[in-house]
Amino acid sequence: MSQALGSTSPEYLLEQVSLRINAAGIPLKRTNVGFRILHPLYSAISLTWNRDGGMEPQFQATDDRSRTGWTRSPLAYLVENRLPFIRRRLTGPSAQVDFGLLEDIQETGVTDYLGYFLEFGDNSGPESFQDGMIGSWATDRPGGFTDNEVRELMRVQQRLAVACKMTIREQITRNVLTAYLGPDAGRQVLNGQIQLGSGDTIHAVIWFSDLRNSVHWADTLPADEFLALVNSYFECTAGAILDNEGEVLRFIGDAVLGIFPIRADGMSEEEACRRAMDAAAEAQKRLAKLNIQRKKAKQDPLGMGIGLHVGDVMYGNIGVPARVEFSVVGPAANEASRIEALTKKLGHTVIVSDHFAKQMDIGWESLGKHELKGKGETMEVFTPTKGKKS
Repeated sequence: MSQALGSTSPEYLLEQVSLRINAAGIPLKRTNVGFRILHPLYSAISLTWNRDGGMEPQFQATDDRSRTGWTRSPLAYLVENRLPFIRRRLTGPSAQVDFGLLEDIQETGVTDYLGYFLEFGDNSGPESFQDGMIGSWATDRPGGFTDNEVRELMRVQQRLAVACKMTIREQITRNVLTAYLGPDAGRQVLNGQIQLGSGDTIHAVIWFSDLRNSVHWADTLPADEFLALVNSYFECTAGAILDNEGEVLRFIGDAVLGIFPIRADGMSEEEACRRAMDAAAEAQKRLAKLNIQRKKAKQDPLGMGIGLHVGDVMYGNIGVPARVEFSVVGPAANEASRIEALTKKLGHTVIVSDHFAKQMDIGWESLGKHELKGKGETMEVFTPTKGKKS
């Protein structure tokens, strides 16, 4: 309980509880807990501790529990029938091995199994497991658990569930903020930076990319197909930013606004520019691969433009007091958008500002000086010499 009031994890809680129960004289061989999580990639997590093998986490990527052996588990029976616990002796005259999982652990020497399902609050809907915790205790002692040990384990599992519930809630909050805001912005919001206008001026590489002919796609495709198309494009661009340690701040229609922060304790200006260029190259590779698939499906290819700039931006909360958004604002962000707009006019996929080009000696082709809308003065822009025309 004291661990739950501090900073902990379900993995640590399960491991330490299991070790302490063993030390108290109940010989546990295997323990397990599982719960739903709110995460863009995973729907649930199962943690299994083995006395001889340590902790093994297993993430469930889809709602198809059969892929992880869910249907072979006594815990599935508990959830489906809304039962609080199930006990199975696996040796002796009263042995009952009626689930596939029990056959598996019986072969490892387990003699007694106690599974439980603890709901968090009122779960009257069909997705009852969505808010609760399942778990199990197993021993390899000849004769299994005593009746008193079963009572003690049920008492302990209530406390474990309370501690896990608090930890799970915190983890879900962190997952949601990371998914919607990005890791750095989500961390700042969790640390209390949620008031309108709060933020800092930071130096960063600013990325702005846009899907070509998006109006055409929106007008000619059914809504679900257009959404799938846009998400495929985002996987090429936003995915490349994230894989190169950048941050995706906003999806503006079919455009992506990202940054590569430049900080004294982090990336240098040169490194941030290099990572941004690596991300641009990766985005083009991904889009080329996607267009191969589209060609096979007899679909028209997709195109994009990427504008890269370096400058100071205000990084913080914008909006209205009751509805804020964590993003970047300032002239440099607007200039990145204007540079990207030049990709259509000049016929190049990637265009960078003069300041950006000075940070990397990779061979640049000058595209001349251009007046950026709203800036009131000209800026020389460049494209990589090996860059392909759109």
